[in-house]
Amino acid sequence: MSFDGIVLLALYYATLALTVWAFADAVVRPAAGYVAAGKLSKPAWAAITALAGVVIFTQGPMTFLGLPAVIAAVVYLVDVRPAVRGVQRGNGNW
Repeated sequence: MSFDGIVLLALYYATLALTVWAFADAVVRPAAGYVAAGKLSKPAWAAITALAGVVIFTQGPMTFLGLPAVIAAVVYLVDVRPAVRGVQRGNGNW
């Protein structure tokens, strides 16, 4: 296997793990936290991250739909997750 192949395989598994982590976290968080944080609902984020995982699994991250799928998972982990966690701990800005 060439170096390029190893890099692409590592990228595939890393992005797949990222989307699975985002989906698992979206499912574990309570639904009230999403509403209190002013984000989309829990079923919406669970569906978005699940769809992102399916796209990455079937097509890979370096495709037309793969890049938006990775971006959706990153948006959840960087924006939504901290907001919902902050509400759970009582640090919400509401």
